[in-house]
Amino acid sequence: PVDVLNDLHQRHKLSTINSHEETGNLITYAVDQSVAIWARFHQIPWNEHPQNGVIRRLKSRTGWAGKWERRMAQPVIAVPKDLAPVPGIDPGGIPVLSLPALGGSRFQKGGETRAWKTLQSFLDHRGIDYSKSMSSPVTAWQGCSRLSPHLAWGTISLKVVVQKSRLRAEELRAIRKTTGASPFPLGSLRSFGSRLHWRCHFQQKLEDQPDLEIRNLWRMADGLRPENPDPAKLTAWKNGLTGFPFLDACLRAVRETGWMNFRMRAMMMSFASYDLWLPWKEPALHLARCFLDYEPGIHYPQVQMQSGTTGINTLRVYDPVKQGRDHDPQGIFVRRWVPELANVPLAYLHEPWAMSAAEQATCGIRVGRDYPTRIVDHKTAAALAKEQLYALRRTRAAKEEADAIQQKHGSRKSGLTPTTKKLKRLQEQRLPGF
Repeated sequence: PVDVLNDLHQRHKLSTINSHEETGNLITYAVDQSVAIWARFHQIPWNEHPQNGVIRRLKSRTGWAGKWERRMAQPVIAVPKDLAPVPGIDPGGIPVLSLPALGGSRFQKGGETRAWKTLQSFLDHRGIDYSKSMSSPVTAWQGCSRLSPHLAWGTISLKVVVQKSRLRAEELRAIRKTTGASPFPLGSLRSFGSRLHWRCHFQQKLEDQPDLEIRNLWRMADGLRPENPDPAKLTAWKNGLTGFPFLDACLRAVRETGWMNFRMRAMMMSFASYDLWLPWKEPALHLARCFLDYEPGIHYPQVQMQSGTTGINTLRVYDPVKQGRDHDPQGIFVRRWVPELANVPLAYLHEPWAMSAAEQATCGIRVGRDYPTRIVDHKTAAALAKEQLYALRRTRAAKEEADAIQQKHGSRKSGLTPTTKKLKRLQEQRLPGF
């Protein structure tokens, strides 16, 4: 960008630079720093315009929620009819990202028109069972708003989504007041609204501490896991060949579609960090490359949360078998994405290793040949991981560092009771999973 600015300044004598604020990866942070140095050197004002509720150079989290509300209440700025072209400047093409060829045909389509239609269909009918349907990959594809890619790429703004959803809530309250019933549960909209708020809450964490992409937030966790991941375990996890059918179905689906609901995202990351004891950076990069709605400010705080390296959040270790039985009780999702298990009886679908040799022969599959054996024993691996982390958390130094982290990054409002504060901390475990 500095080379481009130099060229523009030589040709046109720039008087002001206007840009959007961005909370991105470290590379974008470095770009911002270089542009700031360039602008100061040339004495050119640089105005950065907020895109959401994230506040640059925030000094304290106290009062942040109120500031978010005030931003979301501001009028939506009209799109300019046109922008005058700059003579003699060829903007060039959009560079191609050097990413593996994952997904594609099954990816959610983009564009502003689709963004508005997606929002409207969610507010009209798809979001009716939002609170119930968001946890299962069977129902989340339709029941979640599916706006996260549009918000990540900017085909619709957060402010618009917040204001439209609140207008819809007012309409529903008016209908309920008139008829005694609402055609759309207000609880679903409240739940959705809280996730819009939490979206910026997590982005604010990366804004305030950009090195979350490469370092443990809780530095006491440094050295806890091996520096380099076990290549066999990492490869099996990436390819959905862990031997846990429900987990493998999620890992395969996200590669092909670029999307997954929050609970399953948490399970995928938790399994890599706890069960496989992999350092979180490589699994985080893999998922970042898969997610069509990749948002660094959400991704890295959540990766660390699901890896136990924040120091302040409850350790959440997901049992893939239990998650499968709870959220895919009929095996619909597993049979779709793990077709080699298509003929396995439902009783064994989430743990095929429990079948006898005769039962495996009957359904035409041999575990270990046609489908992998379990890469680990979940109960044993999870217990060992938690034992190491809890032992570390009990130290005085760990507690002191955790208190400092909570003071810097934790959500809080004045006047909260201790019980409410505990509930707020627990709430921070939930990604704004659209």
